Amino acid sequence: MTIGANTSAGIPRRLRLGMVGGGQGAFIGAVHRIAARIDDAYELVAGALSSDPERARISGAELGLAPERAYTSYEGMARAESRRPDGIDAVAIVTPNHMHFPIAKTFLEAGIHVICDKPLTSTLEDALALQQIAEGSGKLFVLTHNYTGYPMIRQARAMIAEGAIGKVRVVQAEYLQGWLATRVEDTGSKQAGWRTDPAKSGAGGCIGDIGTHAFNLAGFVTGLEVETLSADLSTFVEGRRVDDHIQILLRYAGGAKGTLVASQVAIGSENGLKLRIYGETGGLEWVQEEPNQLWYTPLGEAKRLLTRGGAGAGPAANRVTRVPFGHPEGYLEGFANIYVEAARAIRAFDAGTALDPDVAYPTIADGVAGMRFIDAAIRSAQADGRWTPLVGIGG
Repeated sequence: MTIGANTSAGIPRRLRLGMVGGGQGAFIGAVHRIAARIDDAYELVAGALSSDPERARISGAELGLAPERAYTSYEGMARAESRRPDGIDAVAIVTPNHMHFPIAKTFLEAGIHVICDKPLTSTLEDALALQQIAEGSGKLFVLTHNYTGYPMIRQARAMIAEGAIGKVRVVQAEYLQGWLATRVEDTGSKQAGWRTDPAKSGAGGCIGDIGTHAFNLAGFVTGLEVETLSADLSTFVEGRRVDDHIQILLRYAGGAKGTLVASQVAIGSENGLKLRIYGETGGLEWVQEEPNQLWYTPLGEAKRLLTRGGAGAGPAANRVTRVPFGHPEGYLEGFANIYVEAARAIRAFDAGTALDPDVAYPTIADGVAGMRFIDAAIRSAQADGRWTPLVGIGG
């Protein structure tokens, strides 16, 4: 993969992208817009950027949207864009969790591909309903579990699939933050406010916000599925209505065992996402804050450092690498890999051509798995850690 303008003869046009949410002051909306543009695969042409009509208008103007395409409601946007000959190819949904379901439903039913932030929805019921809608819509659904886009995560995934560490025995996923160690939600912080409000976040707090990232990443890299779990969900900050620290034991199909710890009250931790995987013949370790490195230890041999773009990196990592080794790539580039993979999938889908089998991105099935994880963990915690299967409504 290289960085370059999308202007050469034969290169497909930029996909027309719309956005719901992500207006003034929204962190994740800006991240999505940058990620979508890094590889020059998209052009933002429309948006319903805020539920406040005036803020939506101002936000649209700041981003250079034509006034008639800076919509004051997502319903109006879906109707208008589905009727335009130059309407959007896909919509990015970057709202609080409770709005994912109605917005995604509206755009899928309007015949528009959906790229949605995680978690999929705020309830398992909505997730299962949305899966049926998506599967019946004839359109693609992409979930932005962005950490699956890192090159060295792709490297680890390929190594495990190729048997480099043998059969997986132990999976350890950890995601530690400290930014919610006090009642930040009472200070006017928009980001803390909706994340700690169960009406907007869903029943899970920390588990939905970052626990699902750790859960998804472990499954993406190992290819394993969790069958049952035993969970302890805690709320350390007095008066908070959702969990802010979780500890979960996992049993995978095939016999592997796992642990997942996530916290937003771990003072001193910033974005401590770590993954350790141990097999019969080796082990792998990856740390998000040093994303260009992957530690590999073959049985009986010294630990080896593999680097993005370096001599040990294979095809799976190299196809999503942009710049030479020693030039760091990180959060935005990993996020961009999800967007460019989505663009490849959308183009192949719309053209009716075969998709490159190496293209990988989280789907609505991954989103449903994440919601089953949240649901099972909450039920387990309510039953004092009882081992609970990852099934819910509808089996």
